[in-house]
Amino acid sequence: LELVPFGVKPLLRRAAAYEALERYQLAYVDYKTALQVDCSIQAAHDGVNRMTKALLEKDGVNWRQKLPPIPTVPVSAQTRWSAPSSGAPGENASPVTAPRGEPDQSATGVERAQTLKEEGNELVKKGNHKKAVEKYSESLKLNQECTTYTNRALCYLTLKQYKEAVQDCTEALRLDPKNVKALYRRAQALKGLKDYKSSIADIKSLLKTEPKNTAALRLLQELSRA
Repeated sequence: LELVPFGVKPLLRRAAAYEALERYQLAYVDYKTALQVDCSIQAAHDGVNRMTKALLEKDGVNWRQKLPPIPTVPVSAQTRWSAPSSGAPGENASPVTAPRGEPDQSATGVERAQTLKEEGNELVKKGNHKKAVEKYSESLKLNQECTTYTNRALCYLTLKQYKEAVQDCTEALRLDPKNVKALYRRAQALKGLKDYKSSIADIKSLLKTEPKNTAALRLLQELSRA
């Protein structure tokens, strides 16, 4: 980037590296900068959405206030720009405003989904699992997130709706194939459905990731006796 300022490939690769290091604020800035250069890059849109979710979970609704400044890309470095109806591209734009607005619209949906998920979490703490299911369902309409699926699966388990719990865990595993909570809760639901063979298979998959998971080892013992 010192040699070629605002080069899209190095921006995207550095963003991916920051993301892997869980330095989500810096990754967000690089993805946003890449979108200023070329607002049609789907990988950058996806990256912004992922980082928005991660930063919401990490820093709460005020996550934007903690961001480092996003550099303004000169017009000469912009390509395939779709200019706003008035003013030059980027003119008077706040540093976190997307060139064409798409990521911010998505971010709004993500933020609303996060709020609904947190409301569901509070209802779970109060023991109101039926109402929590409604909140999680609303959240998932806006943003399909692994944690929301596993949270709703927990509610379904409590309500003894085992088929629904299996479905939610399967969706979570589609998003994150090694998700420990999804494997454990699906194993619990399968046990409830008396599908012991599939339940044991999920526990064994879980134990490959976390060999000393005591809850999983205990469930495996129970399944072996079933």
